[in-house]
Amino acid sequence: MKIRVIDRDGNKHELEGDPNSTLMEILRDADLDIEAACGGCCACATCHVYINDQWLEKISPKDDDEESMLDQAFDVRNTSRLSCQISLSDELDGIELEIAKE
Repeated sequence: MKIRVIDRDGNKHELEGDPNSTLMEILRDADLDIEAACGGCCACATCHVYINDQWLEKISPKDDDEESMLDQAFDVRNTSRLSCQISLSDELDGIELEIAKE
């Protein structure tokens, strides 16, 4: 599956994703400057991304834990998500996102 990413420098990347992974794992493994300090357990906001509007309805809604962590992030937008909380699926093939500034 394809994941289209804009990094913090504005460079575009097309990554291959495994449907058994989270977005955070794919971004981290591609060395795209995602710290993922908590390892994906929704205990920080270091994997903050902006999901392209057209994909928001295809991913599961934010839960209270994710909302709480995003409250600690910088430049939070309506499209903000923690990439560790988005499990990949065939439905997300081609998803587009931007890595949030630190």
